[in-house]
Amino acid sequence: MLLKWVGLGVLALLPESSYADDAVANLQSSMDTVWLITAGALVFFMQAGFALLESGMARAKNTVNVIMKNYVDACLGAIAFWMIGYGLMFGINPSGWFGQDHFFLGNAEHLDYSLLFFQTMFAATAATIASGALAERTRYGGYLIGSTLTTAVIYPVYGSWAWGSLYSGSGWLKEMGFVDFAGSTVVHSVGGWVALAGIIVLGPRLGRFGPDGTSRTIQGHNLPAVALGGFILWLGWFGFNGGSTAAATTNIGLINLNTHIAASAGAVGAMLSMALFGRPILMSNTINGSIAGLVAITAGCATMEPLYAMVTGLVAGVLVLIGGAFLDKIRLDDVVGAVSVHAFAGVWGTVAAGMFYAGDLFDPNRIWVQFIGIAAAFLWTFPVALFMYWLISKLFGLRASTVDEARGLDYTEHYEIGYPEFQRDMLHGGKN
Repeated sequence: MLLKWVGLGVLALLPESSYADDAVANLQSSMDTVWLITAGALVFFMQAGFALLESGMARAKNTVNVIMKNYVDACLGAIAFWMIGYGLMFGINPSGWFGQDHFFLGNAEHLDYSLLFFQTMFAATAATIASGALAERTRYGGYLIGSTLTTAVIYPVYGSWAWGSLYSGSGWLKEMGFVDFAGSTVVHSVGGWVALAGIIVLGPRLGRFGPDGTSRTIQGHNLPAVALGGFILWLGWFGFNGGSTAAATTNIGLINLNTHIAASAGAVGAMLSMALFGRPILMSNTINGSIAGLVAITAGCATMEPLYAMVTGLVAGVLVLIGGAFLDKIRLDDVVGAVSVHAFAGVWGTVAAGMFYAGDLFDPNRIWVQFIGIAAAFLWTFPVALFMYWLISKLFGLRASTVDEARGLDYTEHYEIGYPEFQRDMLHGGKN
């Protein structure tokens, strides 16, 4: 109450009402910027969540390698997105297909810098999704080339269709009314389809499948790190979804409530599935279920009531188990379940955003547009990523040698190991 009266008193001292309007507008602009930058920092913190979750699901001998991929792809991705990706995604877009300016952004408005900062964190998220799926058998240099190209070209081009432009013109999917508020498809399915292409080109880890096609589980080395990574990702998602308002608006409460409910329901859905199938209630699957719920709600978090957010998350949690079993069946080795969590749950969440649109439930026209957007994401991302990884494999090498894979990529790629007290033989044995 005191602050209210103080604020009224300050406005009363202003000589013209226009000054008061300007003061309010400047205050709102400052609050919007603070929220956008804070949300962007939360999204950046998700990189720590990915690093912990993915390294924990890998074996000890590959810990450093997995973390290095997460760390450096964010660094290279930031530069690539500033140089090329932001312009392709958000520049002036008269054709509806890609932006044509705002490359190497400089001498711009302050708001442009804030938006670039926030969107850079989204680009890093899309690129790093593949790192966990490709873990434990990917050459470091080859991975970084693929990640940088994803950030610079693959992700921004599709993003321009769904979200562009911030200046003039508009993406063709956006013009159709495609609903993907914070990126179930734009960020997560795109990252998941890139991961799928990568694991197809790479092939499975040594010993992952028997000669008869039998699936053999390879346990991660640090499940507490997986749990901590899951919590960090969950926290970061409040910036991911809430920050996508790009302004300090009152609907952030609904957005983040839906986000939380969907994540919770995703974990429940995964646990119910394991129980119904008579399988052990695994922590790793439970955490992946919650992340799938987060992925799924990302498209419709601003346009859905909480009841439907719960349904969206619940189905996503079930889908993770089904998707993982399907990949095992066709002998595709996804170390962390990235394809199920991000691609499959992202597809479901995008459909759900059309089905459960508040005030206009189950509109067939909107749902049809959602399917068009989903198909466009796959038809652009997957073939381009498949060709990209094939080309990297031929020109630079993508798959680590059998000897290096068996020994572990920490020492063979980085000359370091994550746990020297327990890996003395590796540390002092020399590199072949």
